[in-house]
Amino acid sequence: MTPSCRLSLLGAEVDAVTPDEVMSAIAQSVTAKRQMVIANHNLHSLYLFHRRSDMRAFYDKADLIEIDSTPMILWGRLLGKDVSRAHRCTYLDFRESFWARAQSEGWRVCHVGGAPAHNPLSKAAILKRFPQVHLDMHTGYFDVTGADNERLLAELAAQKPDVLLVGMGMPRQELWILNNLKRLPECAIMPIGAAFDYEAGVMYTPPRWTGQMGIEWLVRFFHEPKRLFSRYFLEPWVLIPHAMRDLMRRDRR
Repeated sequence: MTPSCRLSLLGAEVDAVTPDEVMSAIAQSVTAKRQMVIANHNLHSLYLFHRRSDMRAFYDKADLIEIDSTPMILWGRLLGKDVSRAHRCTYLDFRESFWARAQSEGWRVCHVGGAPAHNPLSKAAILKRFPQVHLDMHTGYFDVTGADNERLLAELAAQKPDVLLVGMGMPRQELWILNNLKRLPECAIMPIGAAFDYEAGVMYTPPRWTGQMGIEWLVRFFHEPKRLFSRYFLEPWVLIPHAMRDLMRRDRR
């Protein structure tokens, strides 16, 4: 499926969709019992996308690619693309509406990711807000190539989730989805990074308005400077040639 809202930014394809439109896509997947991969792009994923062929293969399989980056939105507007701040979205932007709908419509949700000590905390936080949600949890600490992976795939097949959330960090989560896609259930599949650590309260979550203002990265950097310095100050330089090509294409129009 290639959405009509698809456009090219910085050498990669993304979809100008709002959180409500992502929710509609998830609901369509659940109703049709059809597998749908809902990915996202930010500057870090673009860096990996241009450096790794396996990441490009993952995005080739994605049915929907959210824009999880205010700089990407602003770049698209500079290029004259039909995109706005309303199109910046990721799980944390629509989680309340997601869990409300999962509860009201009886969706079975599975999460693969997180540390064994953190998963009970994130599940408890979600069930406190939405007590009727059906949520199965699986740790992300396992051998993705061995017997642990086989057991996990068997458990997922038995649980038959409507939505599978994969939170093992980038690129591990994307590559796990890619390598196991043919054996995963017919459901909506979303990589969500450390989102459940935010749910558990073990990782700082910037207010969502900082994302819309384009300063979420700065808030995160002040909280985790060592981990994020390379991501925010070195990796974006790789995108300069792709930005130049975007500008050349714009000027030829």
